[in-house]
Amino acid sequence: MQDRTIKIGEKYRHFKGNEYLVLYLAKHSETLEDMVVYQKLYGDFGIWVRPLSMFLGKKEVDGKLINRFEEIDNKL
Repeated sequence: MQDRTIKIGEKYRHFKGNEYLVLYLAKHSETLEDMVVYQKLYGDFGIWVRPLSMFLGKKEVDGKLINRFEEIDNKL
C-alpha cells in the first residue's frame, strides 16, 4: 500500500542524484495503470514516463530501502 502521493509541478531527486520535474499523471491505454510523466532537469531535458507505483516506490541500495524519487523541499 502506497503512503506517498505525487505532486504535479514539483521537483523530485532520483536516488542517483539527478533532478526531475513531474509534469502530469497519465493512464496506460491498455492496463489503465497510473503513470508519471516527468522531465529531466539536466542534459537534453528529455520527457520520460514511469509507473506511479515505481516512481513512488522503494529501491534497495547498499542493503537499505530508500525512496526511488524524493520530493525536493523548495521552501526556505
